[in-house]
Amino acid sequence: MKFSSAFSKLFKVATGIAAGGPLLIVLVIIIALVIDSIPALRYQGWSFFTGTSWNMGNAYASTLSIHGGEKAAFGASFGILPFIVGTLSTSLIALVIAIPVAVLTALILVYKVPKSLGKVISPMIELLAGIPSVVYGLWGILVVAPFVQHVLGPWLMHLGTIIPFLAGPIQTGYGLLTAGLVLAVMIIPIVTSTTRDLLMQVPQLPMEGAYALGLTSFEGIRFIALPWIRRGLFGAVVLGWGRALGETMAVLMVSGGAANMPANLYSAVTTMASAIAADLDSAMNDYTHMSVHALTLLALTLLVITLVTNVAARLLVYLGRRGPDVEVQA
Repeated sequence: MKFSSAFSKLFKVATGIAAGGPLLIVLVIIIALVIDSIPALRYQGWSFFTGTSWNMGNAYASTLSIHGGEKAAFGASFGILPFIVGTLSTSLIALVIAIPVAVLTALILVYKVPKSLGKVISPMIELLAGIPSVVYGLWGILVVAPFVQHVLGPWLMHLGTIIPFLAGPIQTGYGLLTAGLVLAVMIIPIVTSTTRDLLMQVPQLPMEGAYALGLTSFEGIRFIALPWIRRGLFGAVVLGWGRALGETMAVLMVSGGAANMPANLYSAVTTMASAIAADLDSAMNDYTHMSVHALTLLALTLLVITLVTNVAARLLVYLGRRGPDVEVQA
């Protein structure tokens, strides 16, 4: 009995550590990033988040730039607004493209495709989530960028008189639209899988009652299934958005790598994650270490945005699974 009691206490301690481990790791990461970000915030101030110029300065100059009591390479200036705009714009384009495809795919898998065929198609869709991002980036270079440059871009430019943001020039095809298309393919499996799981939890009785009252399949899905999973569906979309916000290599390879505000849909851009990957090597050569501090603050900003997005999404998915969003009226 004593051995059993000791083992039970040990088990509780072990499970408590395991349960609290992920939260502790996140807290440790945040604390480390905050501490290392303080010099950059002192040097640049709040213009770090609103400035449009990103320049790590001349590391070989004999003079230094000093602001807020912090030293940096001569001419260093850190403004991440273009990175924030690039991150949000590419991810929003990806959502606009991915949401209709993902939702329609989930509806077809649940309500139209035979179960035997669905068991084959579903793993194939989920397999897309396991493809390395660098493979998506290479596919974007070989296929998507030429497609945007020679086919999709010229076609969209005809709408430029109505929507100025669609006007050219297209240039090389590497830019905002190409990055958005690649990200859309990358987040489709996440949104599709989550939406499919939610649809499978819709009770059959309301759907059968709708069909018995004469509603078509489309009307049953519109008035019963989709309202039933409304909150969970929004959570699935935000989960996909969180995935798009943090993508690095694929976007780095097809976005054009320009730290400027996009002038049109085809402009070369840079996201927060890809900027960190692209500039980290050069930042390590900055003997003042201010470039590393600036990248750390950039990483902290991205982490906060991603954490808030994912926590909100998982909460919405949880609420969506607890109960329906529709009210049955007599």
